[in-house]
Amino acid sequence: MHRRRRTALLLSAAIAAAPLLTACGNDARPGAAAVVGDQRITVAQLENRVDEVRAAQRSAVADEAQYAQAIAKTGRLTRDTLHGMVLDKVLHQAARDAGVTVSRKEVQEMRSGLEQQVGGAKALETAWLQQYSVAPERLDENLRLQLEAQKLAAKLGTDTSRPAFWKALSETSQKLGVDLNPRYGSWDVEKSGRVDAKTPWVRDLTAAGQQQPA
Repeated sequence: MHRRRRTALLLSAAIAAAPLLTACGNDARPGAAAVVGDQRITVAQLENRVDEVRAAQRSAVADEAQYAQAIAKTGRLTRDTLHGMVLDKVLHQAARDAGVTVSRKEVQEMRSGLEQQVGGAKALETAWLQQYSVAPERLDENLRLQLEAQKLAAKLGTDTSRPAFWKALSETSQKLGVDLNPRYGSWDVEKSGRVDAKTPWVRDLTAAGQQQPA
């Protein structure tokens, strides 16, 4: 349990990383939040993912004050969600290149084991929502991500905390080419992480309580 949680935490912590050097390609195509190889992540898809988390957060708390606290803790949710969606595609490609696959049975076994250790399905969904901003309907997808990461690391003779693992993701990022819409930052090929855009005219769409300029 602890090792699996560390893996999930590691991948989630990478979302918040902000390396100094960027190595992104051209701006993402119009209408896309990001382009990974020949796959587009549309703004609508990103917004739907964010809405899923917000709806789950709202239903998980009893009053507006608690909901406001949940919002405050996940103020970067849109950008972090996009990073996770991009990382998922990069990791999946890296795993495929290495001959790594994850079956539905493996995902269900992992989920069952975690549920037993935390006290049931609801407790696991709550933990993943609170700790990793993963909506309940995306839990299986996230567990597949964790299993792919673990199996890829094992195939490389390392683990997900070691440079060799992230080097493989970096190489896959370079091969695929990752373009982010500037409003969500840019992608650091070497670190496999999003870097916040510093351009003054780019509006941070996730800033809490932000108002349009007069």
